[in-house]
Amino acid sequence: MSSLLTNIFRFAFFILLQEFVLNKIPALHQFIVPYIYFLYILWLPFKMGPWSVLLLSFLFGLTMDFFTGTMGLHAAACTLIGYIRPFLLSLLIPQETTEQSYVEPSIKSMGWAPFSLYIGLLTFIHHFYLVLLEWLQFGSFTYFLGKVSGTTGISLLLIFLAEMLFNRKAKYRTNS
Repeated sequence: MSSLLTNIFRFAFFILLQEFVLNKIPALHQFIVPYIYFLYILWLPFKMGPWSVLLLSFLFGLTMDFFTGTMGLHAAACTLIGYIRPFLLSLLIPQETTEQSYVEPSIKSMGWAPFSLYIGLLTFIHHFYLVLLEWLQFGSFTYFLGKVSGTTGISLLLIFLAEMLFNRKAKYRTNS
């Protein structure tokens, strides 16, 4: 399957998974909200330019906002991680090796430690910003800290489970 078709399928899959499965799960606790939809942005190919990633992140977040009825919360958080993603990738992996060898970020293409740091940092940043925008309406600082840590923890658990269960093949990049 081509990269474009794969990304179109992932776009729809993650939006539908978040909206019709994860958002329907009864709350385990007031702090635990499972978010996994933004994994779409983290799995985008290396070769996408920063402006393309930024635009796609905004559109993805806006689509999520449309389904959830929020006004720009997900668009803002997705745009932020779309902005940070290229800088973080350039810090975590050598440009001349991985980006030329592999198509997209994965455990196989980056290794466990850099991939875990990549996923962990962007998940924390996404949830921190999302909950911060939400917290400005409610105002309890302990609620803010609890929700950021609970949501980040459950999301990281789901992301690593998804990485292990749905073993994405590390595709080598070709000259074409």
